[in-house]
Amino acid sequence: MIVLKFICSITLALLLTVSSVRAAPKESLITSLPGFDGTLPSEHYAGYVTIDGIPGKKNLFYYFIASERNPSKDPVVLWLNGGPGCSSFDGFVYEHGPFKFHVGKPKGSLPLLHLNPFSWSKVIGNLSFQLQLSKFLSNPFYISGESYAGIYVPTLASEVVKGIQIGETPLINFKGYMIGNGITDEKFDGNALVPFAFGMGLISSDIYEACQTICVYDPQSETCQKNIKKFGQAVSGLNFYDILEPCYGNSETKNESENTNMPLGVHRTGVNKKPLPKRARMFGRASPFWTTRDAGASSPGSHGEPDDEAAVGWLNDEAVRKAIHAAPASVAGPWWICAPRVNYSRGNESMIPYHKNLTSWGYRVLIYSGDHDMAVPFPGTQAWTRSMGYKIIDEWRPWMIDDQVAGYLQGYDNNFTFLTIKGAGHMVAQTKPREALEFYSHWLDGKPI
Repeated sequence: MIVLKFICSITLALLLTVSSVRAAPKESLITSLPGFDGTLPSEHYAGYVTIDGIPGKKNLFYYFIASERNPSKDPVVLWLNGGPGCSSFDGFVYEHGPFKFHVGKPKGSLPLLHLNPFSWSKVIGNLSFQLQLSKFLSNPFYISGESYAGIYVPTLASEVVKGIQIGETPLINFKGYMIGNGITDEKFDGNALVPFAFGMGLISSDIYEACQTICVYDPQSETCQKNIKKFGQAVSGLNFYDILEPCYGNSETKNESENTNMPLGVHRTGVNKKPLPKRARMFGRASPFWTTRDAGASSPGSHGEPDDEAAVGWLNDEAVRKAIHAAPASVAGPWWICAPRVNYSRGNESMIPYHKNLTSWGYRVLIYSGDHDMAVPFPGTQAWTRSMGYKIIDEWRPWMIDDQVAGYLQGYDNNFTFLTIKGAGHMVAQTKPREALEFYSHWLDGKPI
């Protein structure tokens, strides 16, 4: 497979308006990477594409990794991280990219890299702008992402399909998309949080029953707000992105009587007709937290890894930036895993109509969830996928690796599949890399999972 990483992923709806490429493929070829001692396992390209049609033009940075298996035939997959405003290099360095950082590097030195045995590039290539790498134009093309990419992916896929239907060139061999722990619908996502917490044994039956009854009928009442506060106090010390992992950076708030980091779903318990006000922008990997985070800082409980020091150190090293054909920090600014300088606004529309339209046109869709993520809990995703109303053709069952249950799956007609990964958090490929490569490669190859 081939995976393309974008620094500023939220502008990808401009995919079909690319007018020029600043560097030819040969000039974009990466020959070596500081911190990695060895031969790259496949061809890597990086550079900028220029987007017309917006004031002043914009340059988007891309990173392309050719498949290590059969680059001329394997699917090409665009990967997007969430935020909005979070870099897709997050997935590259911490999830499914070809490298991993060495643990325990000497302080102050350049982080060192080693090969990732579960890199998705073993079976795909990562790309988007096929104008630049035309030799991959005939490869099957998929769009993928996680978290707030639950918004990007179906909307971008719809734009790609529109281009195909009106005969835009170059013709993209688009086949489908996949989304992991993706934000989709405010009602389904928000209403899943309290049942998820109760099912995981994180709150008492009294808190659960109070939130599910009182708050449904009167979400603004004092009694409801008191129970929401109790809920927040009960879960405040947890890593919302993976309840099995430690919650880094939350020591100063986890024991406070009033938790200001309650996820949005806490304020959406029950089927509320009048939701409480919510923030228009969220930082920290689609974080539903109410408090604003400084650029580059880790949200309490937001990361499976203790911090982003390695990625920040590596991607802000000028030798690394030169090697990957990125502008120096003096021109493009420093790299942060999530950038508040990206302006983004969103309405309250549901993505479910997009999924219905795309599946009705015959495109393949895989919706997957790490089952220990509390930021976008899997019961909400399971509920909205079921609400599509499609006939079940592969009834709920475990999927296995080496005779062990790796998760559960339910397949619907119209090439629509919902899948869970046992023990995984919000970043599935980071917490369960082997399992992620397994279902990902099987699905893309059209094999049973």
